Amino acid sequence: MNSFLYINRKVIFFLGIALVILFFINIFSKQIKLSDIQIIETKNNISDADISEPKFAINNETKKIYITASEGNFINKDEILLKNNVRFKSNEFSIETDNVIFNRNKQTAQSTTNSIFKSENTSINSEGFNIYDNGNKIIFYGNSYIIIKWN
Repeated sequence: MNSFLYINRKVIFFLGIALVILFFINIFSKQIKLSDIQIIETKNNISDADISEPKFAINNETKKIYITASEGNFINKDEILLKNNVRFKSNEFSIETDNVIFNRNKQTAQSTTNSIFKSENTSINSEGFNIYDNGNKIIFYGNSYIIIKWN
């Protein structure tokens, strides 16, 4: 037999395995780099609110006042503390404030935070308000500034 044409099977087998291992190492080293790994920090955004984005209405014979907020917490079975971006809206006016205690049974609302009342020709900035008599009466508390526009 000619020794030049003689192929050692063991050498070819080990060379083949070495080439495959080098090939996989090359591919994985390009895909996984420690500098490319980003640690993503997730924040726990769980709120302590009982109600997320609550919506209510104060109803009377002539109008409805819709109430929305970002969150709310039950104080008792009738009263709810509405927090963050509390908005009262009817066809005639709107009131914006941060914290309101809304009584579902009596259809009343009270706030002691800065409030902005807006209607067609009137704007009132106050330190709080009280809505009662099914939304027919509103009392503004504290230092209040009234701006009336004349046509």
